[in-house]
Amino acid sequence: MSEFVTHDVQRLLLSKPDGLTWKPGQGLKVQIDDDAWRDEGRPFTPTSLPDDLILELAVKRYPEHDGVTVALHDLRPGAKLLLDEPFGRISYQGPGTFIAAGTGVTPFLAILRQLARDDALEGHQLLLTNKTERDVICRAELEHDLGERCILTYTHEHATGQEGRRIDAAFLAAHIGRLDQSFYVCGPQGFVESINAHLLSLDVHPNNLVYER
Repeated sequence: MSEFVTHDVQRLLLSKPDGLTWKPGQGLKVQIDDDAWRDEGRPFTPTSLPDDLILELAVKRYPEHDGVTVALHDLRPGAKLLLDEPFGRISYQGPGTFIAAGTGVTPFLAILRQLARDDALEGHQLLLTNKTERDVICRAELEHDLGERCILTYTHEHATGQEGRRIDAAFLAAHIGRLDQSFYVCGPQGFVESINAHLLSLDVHPNNLVYER
């Protein structure tokens, strides 16, 4: 099954292979089991939890430069995918702040869903930047679970009641209460490098940074 969660992001609901397990936050290499696409694997992060009965992926469509995402959006029930072993360094390391840009929030969805299931969201917050309000993945869920600790900002518009600017050193300083917490960072490589540099400039210890290297 599939359904749109934003104007260009689809939730794919898949039968979960027997024995497949992963840590929330880890990714899987996904390939379409078809001669035209079998050599074109892409990494995606499960947004479902390991003990869920199904496997859920959130896939953003990039029609300008990535035919695989277009093909994934065009799949119909009964299509088959190939999955590699889980990979990645992002996993839960303790209470902290999640900082993401765009689809970089997807590794954090599973972690936050696990925390919500365990009634353990206290002491966590999310700083999430997108181009516009309509680009936010699972906004209602995130705001419901985190309340005021879900802080959204948009770079291409100003929404009433939102920050309306980029996440920079000043933004981080204004929203970080403690330095001795974990900081989870995910997004485009330039975003991750910039956020990590800002955090280090604020005297966050390098060991407290959790990101994909």
